[in-house]
Amino acid sequence: MLTTMAMLLIGAGGYAVLCAVKPFAPCRKCRGLGQVERFKKTRTCPRCRGKVLRLRVGRRAHNYWRRTRQAGTRS
Repeated sequence: MLTTMAMLLIGAGGYAVLCAVKPFAPCRKCRGLGQVERFKKTRTCPRCRGKVLRLRVGRRAHNYWRRTRQAGTRS
């Protein structure tokens, strides 16, 4: 039980570091190409809109948390 919790904590910490160092990852739909082939036609990827990269889920959550905290604190 203790080793499982330690592994989960290390994994979450590693993902947090990865989100801080590399906030963008290749698009999963087009595999980082910016284009998808459908019905033998090449078109812009609808998920990343041709930008090739997407914001990681952890980074998106961090940005949301930071904006919410900043809006709720007094200056």
